[in-house]
Amino acid sequence: MALETFRASVRSAGEGLLCKANVRGFEVSMDEPKELGGGNRAMNPVELLLSALGGCITICAVAFAPACGVKLEDFRVDLEGDLDPDGFTGKRRDVRTGFQHIRFKMNIKSSSPEENVRNLVDMIKSRCPVSDTLRGVRVDGDFTVTR
Repeated sequence: MALETFRASVRSAGEGLLCKANVRGFEVSMDEPKELGGGNRAMNPVELLLSALGGCITICAVAFAPACGVKLEDFRVDLEGDLDPDGFTGKRRDVRTGFQHIRFKMNIKSSSPEENVRNLVDMIKSRCPVSDTLRGVRVDGDFTVTR
């Protein structure tokens, strides 16, 4: 299959740090919390990045479940990432400006066999494009199964 190019356009909304991204006619706003100089009117870009990772994991789970013989009754992924704002604000130049560690936990509700669920989790971890893009950051994933 040929390489596919994805595009996004982001522009300042002219109101402090607020900006708007446009992709295929869809719009997403971004801002910073007040303590980082924003107006707290939308998610900030790193929160959106965590959300993008969570969305990709969720889409992979739903898309790959049938091939793994898993019937999903419910799926949720909770994510968190560690970032030192001193890098972004310029207070410290020796600090990485981006995430230093991202963790997620997949909460899977399914009555399917444990082996099938584990195969699904392995497939998600190995084939999620956003997770692969973040390989420069340690990305750890975990899961729970509720029956």
